[in-house]
Amino acid sequence: MPTLTLLSAVLEQIVQWKYGTTGTVGLLLLTVGTKARRPALSSAGAVILAFLVTGPAVSS
Repeated sequence: MPTLTLLSAVLEQIVQWKYGTTGTVGLLLLTVGTKARRPALSSAGAVILAFLVTGPAVSS
């Protein structure tokens, strides 16, 4: 279990570093939506992350 916590913290820091606050909010919505079994929250988080990841490719 400590390994999962450490991995989660590292992933959050990588998202924060690369995508900023918006990426962290997207990851938070995705995580909370999945754990709470709320498809609307997890979908919103996934859409935010998808826009951040594909944004540079689409605008080029």
